[in-house]
Amino acid sequence: MPVRPDDVRTLTETLVRIDSRNPALADDGPGERHCAHVLAEVLGGWGFRLAWQEAAPGRPNLVARIGDAVPGAPTLLFNGHLDVVGTDGMAHAPFAATVDDGRLYGRGACDMKGGVAAMCVAAHRAARGGLRGEVIVAAVCDEEVASIGTRALLASGVRADAAVVTEPTRLAIAPAHRGFAWLEFTVHGVAAHGSRYDIGVDAILHAARLLALYDEHAARVLTRTVHPLLGHASVHAATITGGSGWSTYPDRCVLRVERRTLPGETEATVRDEAAAIVSALEAAVPGAHVTWTLPLAQAPNDVAVDAPIVAALAAADAAVHGRPATIAGLSCWTDAALLTAAGIPAVCFGPGDIALAHAATEWVPLAELEAATDVLTALARAWCA
Repeated sequence: MPVRPDDVRTLTETLVRIDSRNPALADDGPGERHCAHVLAEVLGGWGFRLAWQEAAPGRPNLVARIGDAVPGAPTLLFNGHLDVVGTDGMAHAPFAATVDDGRLYGRGACDMKGGVAAMCVAAHRAARGGLRGEVIVAAVCDEEVASIGTRALLASGVRADAAVVTEPTRLAIAPAHRGFAWLEFTVHGVAAHGSRYDIGVDAILHAARLLALYDEHAARVLTRTVHPLLGHASVHAATITGGSGWSTYPDRCVLRVERRTLPGETEATVRDEAAAIVSALEAAVPGAHVTWTLPLAQAPNDVAVDAPIVAALAAADAAVHGRPATIAGLSCWTDAALLTAAGIPAVCFGPGDIALAHAATEWVPLAELEAATDVLTALARAWCA
């Protein structure tokens, strides 16, 4: 069905109806290709200049540009991802894009095809009035796993003066969000018959002691590490596996821990913290031995609340709604951190509530779709005026 240039609801419905589950999260996930091609047909028909990037085989980015690409003219990047998580356990049809009581339901409606639709419509609306600059719309792949899409976007040389990532923020402006690090601890024990406490070493018990040390560290240090928009740093146990039977001392226990980081904390911070906790365990508990790795870490995002992009977005929001904009932190990680690190100050702003992302029931308010589109249109017009 053709999508009119001003119709953010129909564009959202069109995108939500396409299964774009990330294949790294669902064995039968088809990825983003079909969704990207449908969006390309729409944006090409609206007059955008299109380019493709293959971040990985079958995993494309769509880069669409509109406005005047004049050297020295202002540029604004709108970024959003097309991949969605799995659908197991959902309470409604995941790709039906049903509307009820002002809410559009579907996997990805909130996270974040509503935001993608809003940024596309906004860029087109702004360009209709004439832009003395360029708006770049990047619909990327794989944000839900390793962000190969935005990494490929940056590696290709795409740059802008500032960026808005249209993740769900309930229309708050989010210039900061947490980062994270994944830690995997292998706690080694000695297998023995359950009656042989004299020779058995309980790997699971030592893993519990490791967690207790993390809990003590969190209470003593992490709760006092506070960011004005994000609250304090945190750590939680994600998974634990080990043991082979009732009457056997477990010789191995694998514990996975996630550490949520604040601006100012780095991967080195997390590594030093983990090394100190492991050393404390091994020093205090005879027979304790732990090896560990850090498979993945993503840095936090932190853009100054008085940065030009924050001020411009706040002014656009205030002009549309007739009240001061809301500035808040975002709890989850987003591609904004990669953009900011590459020299493109990036903030998050979009329709929907992040609490509904990945949930059994996922929806986006139609009113927020329209409001987000209006604010982003006003931003693009002002930024490229």
